Amino acid sequence: MKRPALAAFAFAALSLTGCGYSTGDRALSGGLLGAGTGAGIAAITGGNAGTGALIGGGLGVAGGALTSGRDINLGRPAWR
Repeated sequence: MKRPALAAFAFAALSLTGCGYSTGDRALSGGLLGAGTGAGIAAITGGNAGTGALIGGGLGVAGGALTSGRDINLGRPAWR
C-alpha cells in the first residue's frame, strides 16, 4: 500500500469506529467498517483486497475496542 492510501485508510478506519454503546458492539462495528474500508482502498490502489480487509478489520476492531462511547458515538448499531 502506498503511503497516502495508508494514511487515508488509517483515518477512515479510526474515524468510523463509533457505532454502539458497549465495547463489544464498538469492536464489531469498527471491524466491519474497517474491513470494508481496507478492502476498498486496497482495490483502488492496486493492492490485494483481502490483505486490505484484514488490516482494516484489525485496526477497526482495535479502534472500536479502545475508544469510549463518550468519545465517539454514532448511535445504536443495526443489529440491536
